[in-house]
Amino acid sequence: MENDAATLYCTNENCQAANPLTHKFCLRCSTPLTKNYLWAVVDGPSVGSPGEILADRYLVLDKFLLLDTKPALLALTPELDNLQPLKAYLRLIPYRLHVPQVYGVLFLGDGPSHREILLLEKPPLLVDDKIQQVQLASELTTAWRDATSMRQLNWLWQIAHLWQPLASEGVASSLLDSYVLRVEGSLVRLLELRFDAATSPELPQLGEFWQQLVSGAKPAITEFVNEVSLSLIQGKINSTDQLIGVLDGGLAGLGRSQTPTIKIITKTDTGPSRQRNEDACSPPSGTLVSKPPQPTALAIVCDGIGGHEGGNVASNLAIETIQQQVQQLTKVPYDHIDPSLLLNDLEKAVAIANDKISQRNDSENRQGRQRMGTTLVMALPVAHEMYITHVGDSRAYWITRHGCYQVTLDDDVASREVRLGYAIYREAVEQSSAGSLVQALGMGPSTSLHPTSGRFMLDEDAVFLLTSDGLSDFDRVEEYWETEILPILAGEVPIANVADRLVEIANTKNGHDNVTIALVHYQVQYWEPEITIKAFIPESYSAKTIDFASKATDATLLGSPNHKTQVIPDTEPAKSSGLPLQWIVPLIFVVAAGGLGLFVRQLRSPSRAFPVFSNPLQTQNPTIEATPAARSLANLSPGWVIKTNNQIALGNNQSLPPGAFLEVINTKPNPKPASGNFSVSMRVCANKSTQTPANTNNPAVTSSVPSNLKPLPETVLLDLSQLKRFGVSILPEDAPSPCTTVTQPPDDDSSPT
Repeated sequence: MENDAATLYCTNENCQAANPLTHKFCLRCSTPLTKNYLWAVVDGPSVGSPGEILADRYLVLDKFLLLDTKPALLALTPELDNLQPLKAYLRLIPYRLHVPQVYGVLFLGDGPSHREILLLEKPPLLVDDKIQQVQLASELTTAWRDATSMRQLNWLWQIAHLWQPLASEGVASSLLDSYVLRVEGSLVRLLELRFDAATSPELPQLGEFWQQLVSGAKPAITEFVNEVSLSLIQGKINSTDQLIGVLDGGLAGLGRSQTPTIKIITKTDTGPSRQRNEDACSPPSGTLVSKPPQPTALAIVCDGIGGHEGGNVASNLAIETIQQQVQQLTKVPYDHIDPSLLLNDLEKAVAIANDKISQRNDSENRQGRQRMGTTLVMALPVAHEMYITHVGDSRAYWITRHGCYQVTLDDDVASREVRLGYAIYREAVEQSSAGSLVQALGMGPSTSLHPTSGRFMLDEDAVFLLTSDGLSDFDRVEEYWETEILPILAGEVPIANVADRLVEIANTKNGHDNVTIALVHYQVQYWEPEITIKAFIPESYSAKTIDFASKATDATLLGSPNHKTQVIPDTEPAKSSGLPLQWIVPLIFVVAAGGLGLFVRQLRSPSRAFPVFSNPLQTQNPTIEATPAARSLANLSPGWVIKTNNQIALGNNQSLPPGAFLEVINTKPNPKPASGNFSVSMRVCANKSTQTPANTNNPAVTSSVPSNLKPLPETVLLDLSQLKRFGVSILPEDAPSPCTTVTQPPDDDSSPT
């Protein structure tokens, strides 16, 4: 178009020149031009006519598809209290890999007839710059027949992970709407959210939707998909954890038909403005690791906090500790790995590293901002999966031929504001304390640390970029991934050259910090299996202690906020409460052998009484007493005391702050027993936070709690799903109860960041 509608303005604040839409770089300053494609959520046939400019900035490309021609300007944002549906999008930001986020609101018209149109960023699109064509990605039901077995099960696996978090926000219907449910390569992506009706959908309805896909499933998994969908309909699969476990089994079977090749390169640099490099990485900077022939591949990036007082010590100590811990895990054959246990073990490794740094701080009497710490992001490829664990604001990006996706969510004030439903992200990052970290390794005991862990199924070539904020600041990855990283997938540029180029971009375009990156190039060879994959559905299912939905990281998915329920111990926790996976089987044999030996010894010894085991049907004088079940959210009982780990919005401008103590009064099942959810009535008995803020890269630390919050009620009613989502800790039975007096809410100044 040769008209004003075809003008795109440069995002460089010192330039802001107008450019034709066909250009990738600014004609004046050579800055990569940002194209923010937006989806308009509006009732009606369209938002405007193609070629029309709305609000002097939004170019209409199609009925509901817009392009922001002035991407450097903030979009108008509404009062969130007046638009409750917005909060579902905001609270689902940890799942933004799949759920679009709010860009702003478009106001059209004046007076009573004006319209407020919600704009969503990064909708599922197929963009062809060569022919200047933009169109919506295919519906899953349309793309289904042409996908491989691996990809078909991968899509179902992602939907299973999304079901619980979307159900908790009242938008699970989005996963049953074929128009909304899109696919972008291997990724399931939603066009927008569909809000549930008065009766929320349940898993049997998901089974009915999946039953429609059976006819188009590949031969290797037709029987599998049919059995899984029928099991959902009949209630044999009655939880998402159980569903994910069944799908994991199917993917493991297909994974034997997939052969991965992995290359890892790292690079770290002090940068032009720093005297000391506080970052660290593994493998060592400049080292190229290939698997095979190497048996394992692990990439880690750490960004130290504490300046000359120990940031470099903390980052290197974290690298060293995690390498030692993960080295044990990677010796386990893939067929013997339980994904949930591996995720748990990775987080334990992070906790051990955290406690080592924290103990070093304590031994050197470091307090407050003198404490040294570090961020962390690591990637561990295992067979057809990538495991990502993350703390702080070092990031992981997933680059495929279809796009560049940030799979971690920064542990900073801005992201927390969005997750709690207080602000739109583009607005939150403009605040003075937006970049202040809310957690990092070494700032306190591991009981108050919440790493985010997630896993991603890989069925196509991909590059994972791990980076410190020396590169990721100012959206440099989003600006340069297509020109600098995408050529790796085409085999046009060696991975080592790309690493050097990214460091150069960080130093010349940013230059304010150290920079450290790791590139993980995952290549896959896949062939359709000739065998038929069977679905193993256990007759009885007991939920594991690890909740897949809680693991996911900004991810996402796979990256949820990961607000896990933790028990506050009486003493400092042991460095690792679990055994390495490779010890489990030998330990079983040792215990069995020991029991057999004791049995034989007692038979041979006349001086010792033969042990008496009580009849399970006999209730009188049992020899062995039953061990009480461990305290957990699943068996909350009256009188128990829980502590909030994060802020919980109550509505009516009220909010429970982190560190609040609540005494359980009673629990009541929700009307839908199949959901496994119940309501908990609690007394607010104390709410003075006991947590201390983590050290930050930004010295400005502010509270996210609005100053106009009303006093807290004496009692609150919350769902189990809310407690899981926001994270609480259950006090041990013998811990001193803080619920003896009721205190007033803390002032803003005392609220922790």
